[in-house]
Amino acid sequence: MGELSPSVEPDDVEVDASLRPRTLTEFIGQPRVREQLELVLQAAQGRGTPPDHILLSGPPGLGKTSLALIVAEELGAAVRLTSGPALERAGDLAAMLSNLAPGDVLFIDEIHRIARPAEEMLYLAMEDFRVDVVVGKGPGATSIPLDIAPFTLVGATTRSGALTGPLRDRFGFTAHMEFYEPHELERVLRRAAVILGVDLHADGAAEIAGRSRGTPRIANRLLRRVRDFAEVRADGAVTRAVAQDALAVYDVDELGLDRLDRAVLGALVRSFGGGPVGVSTLAVAVGEEPGTVEEVCEPYLVRAGMLARTPRGRVATASAWAHLGLTAPPDVAPGGPPPLF
Repeated sequence: MGELSPSVEPDDVEVDASLRPRTLTEFIGQPRVREQLELVLQAAQGRGTPPDHILLSGPPGLGKTSLALIVAEELGAAVRLTSGPALERAGDLAAMLSNLAPGDVLFIDEIHRIARPAEEMLYLAMEDFRVDVVVGKGPGATSIPLDIAPFTLVGATTRSGALTGPLRDRFGFTAHMEFYEPHELERVLRRAAVILGVDLHADGAAEIAGRSRGTPRIANRLLRRVRDFAEVRADGAVTRAVAQDALAVYDVDELGLDRLDRAVLGALVRSFGGGPVGVSTLAVAVGEEPGTVEEVCEPYLVRAGMLARTPRGRVATASAWAHLGLTAPPDVAPGGPPPLF
């Protein structure tokens, strides 16, 4: 096993970059999106024109950024990366667009958070490959049209519903990323193990995949932590037993719930009798911000069938009570975990 010395081990950002697939054939999972995107790219290459603008939507960690980089790689084009919150003014976007070369790929992450003036400039750039730069202020202001090179915009969003209609309609291809099946995550883990030099056994991969919430980013992160445990407290091999012991140390249970998830469920069940309770009250009970509870914990707890959102507040299902080792009152909704992925 090619172990990495702690003194030279790259940080997590560099590790994440090294684990990214470079081509569509290397990309694991999302078979429908892969097939559709391959058709879009091959048709554009056959015509000798940039492909239509591409919108990738879905929860965090499913490979939207990786696919954007793959688009540029498959086209043999340069890629410019930015994010919606970074584009606060139209001038910021104009400067970036004017520096694009023909055929370049512009990737905007969290595109639903782009400022309105920049978004309105983007409309014209996406349709006519032109921007209007306003010089001066007040009655003396003049608009100067500026042609830009034909480019492909790849936008990524975790909240497609937050996109305005005019912006969404300007994308020629929209793909929604789905959560991964456990067997797909095992393939992701095996590929990452080869790159990282981890001795990953099949049962160890299955154990980690089952606790990864259907998300490759989480799977890769858990693999790195299990690797640390295996190198320090075991013989370096990642087996099911080693993975179970390691993830117990890092407070990740058999369903992938972490400390904060269990704290939310525990407060909901023990302090509020299973609800209903408002998210702000629940957040105070666990010492977190309401936004953290609502955006980080709730989506997975709802998907796992342990928490329900109702008009009166959040309610724990019978599955939540059972997961905490408690008996639910007879009037509690059975819930039950639906197919997670």
